Amino acid sequence: MADQPKRISPLKNLLAGGFGGVCLVFVGHPLDTVKVRGGGGSQLLTSLFYFQYSYPQLFVAGMLSGVFTTGIMTPGERIKCLLQIQASSGETKYTGTLDCAKKLYQESGIRGIYKGTLLTLMRDVPASGMYFMTYEWLKNIFTPEGKRVSELSAPRILLAGGIAGIFNWAVAIPPDVLKSRFQTAPPGKYPNGFRDVLRELIRDEGITSLYKGFNAVMIRAFPANAACFLGFEVAMKFLNWATPNL
Repeated sequence: MADQPKRISPLKNLLAGGFGGVCLVFVGHPLDTVKVRGGGGSQLLTSLFYFQYSYPQLFVAGMLSGVFTTGIMTPGERIKCLLQIQASSGETKYTGTLDCAKKLYQESGIRGIYKGTLLTLMRDVPASGMYFMTYEWLKNIFTPEGKRVSELSAPRILLAGGIAGIFNWAVAIPPDVLKSRFQTAPPGKYPNGFRDVLRELIRDEGITSLYKGFNAVMIRAFPANAACFLGFEVAMKFLNWATPNL
């Protein structure tokens, strides 16, 4: 497995993961507007599980991180989806993020803001497990014989991170499509939740509709996640140098 320091600093991991998330959003945001999907993903908190584990343990840790980030991701994605749909339709129901959150709360309470929580879990739990397990696996594969994983070059980190992002979204796209459709639907349109959304999509557009936006997502996935993991690794090396006892 990847050689990590035996002493794990949650604060360093959180700070490095936060920087990685910023890199992901900075690189991926222009392409993010092509398709309704999540912003920075769950990178900020999943970094706390970035330890020296076996691959199955990394997969489980990644899935657990997806559970923790759902409470943060769901409201943000609900609001972002509505604002993106509004921008494409030309209507002006919401003047911005805070106005959207305020009106959602006035209309439906906290449930309105957290609409789509189950589907966010269905997307982020398996996808996050795949994401971090794949990244660690690729880092080990890309490490030359006789070298340590911590000495991996920037191009190889970029390659491992980009491919991990593709694996992540290969798992995440179907529930993400369902989530976006559900979160932007008028109140009461899907009384049985994601089952109604799934039934309608397959009936009207076929099974391939679950991979709607595949090209846009994959074009974004590689550079955004390559930047995310490179940002994480660079930030962690800097923190280890600047604050070795933290």
